[in-house]
Amino acid sequence: MNAVLVDNIVKTYDKGKILALNKVSFEVKQGELFGLIGADGAGKTTMFRILTTLLIPNSGRAEVLGLDVVKGIWEIRKMVGYMPGKFSLYQDLSITENLRFFATVFNTTFEKNQHLIEDIYVQLAPFKDRLAGKLSGGMKQKLALCCALIHEPKILFLDEPTTGVDPVSRKEFWDMLDRLKARGITIVVSTPYMDEAERCDRIALIQKGNILDIDTLQGILSKHKKTLFAVRSEQMFRLLNNLRQFELTESCFIFGEFLHLSLKNGEADVAATKAFLIANNHQNLVFKPVLPNIEDAFIELMEDNHHAK
Repeated sequence: MNAVLVDNIVKTYDKGKILALNKVSFEVKQGELFGLIGADGAGKTTMFRILTTLLIPNSGRAEVLGLDVVKGIWEIRKMVGYMPGKFSLYQDLSITENLRFFATVFNTTFEKNQHLIEDIYVQLAPFKDRLAGKLSGGMKQKLALCCALIHEPKILFLDEPTTGVDPVSRKEFWDMLDRLKARGITIVVSTPYMDEAERCDRIALIQKGNILDIDTLQGILSKHKKTLFAVRSEQMFRLLNNLRQFELTESCFIFGEFLHLSLKNGEADVAATKAFLIANNHQNLVFKPVLPNIEDAFIELMEDNHHAK
């Protein structure tokens, strides 16, 4: 049995005018760390709210731990932990009071289940009497995860848990997820950060309610078909405009200090492209092949999806 089964889920808002999820299907295996990767507005939060029984889909079916999300609502809620994207704990309660409250909701106690969260709680304990609203972003994140774990769930749904958190806290959080996975907990996490995809066993890339691909990170990168070049000059904005207007350019996007460029005929177009840039007076030109990363694969899949429509 899969931990999660999503089959042709459709969800619309505003009386059908806004399509949030378009026939979405995927499976999550027991004990897997599965990532739903996409930008804001891609449909990640809607999907999580359906899987945690907070929204009803328009059509299709979804199961969590073998239970239908519509028919098995109360049983599912006992077995899952949910950490929404927006900090939703009681800001006027302390760390300890929040943990006691959420334990009580699930008919258990903080004392009974403290061992479940001990490696995370030890970082919160020195501030246990501090109000949740007075915590830093990283501390709020750890408290929310503790509250989601206090009733010993079989599966965790974490909706953009690292958004707005500093890089060090982001890494610490993913290290915590690795330890939870090692305990056999299934984890489904959404994120807009492409670099976090490498921490997942498998990922689903989602854009505007459509699943673009589902695979391991290496599996998705291996499907990238285009030869890619990193290009830089002294005038990057003019370089971008020139390349996007150039007849041999297939795609050109900003990526850090470089532009990532694909050409219609790959290596065969390099000499002509360099000549074009030199003729346009680009100084200190850097032009080199580069391996695609997850952002490049995502852009290629979006373009393929757009052309297919």
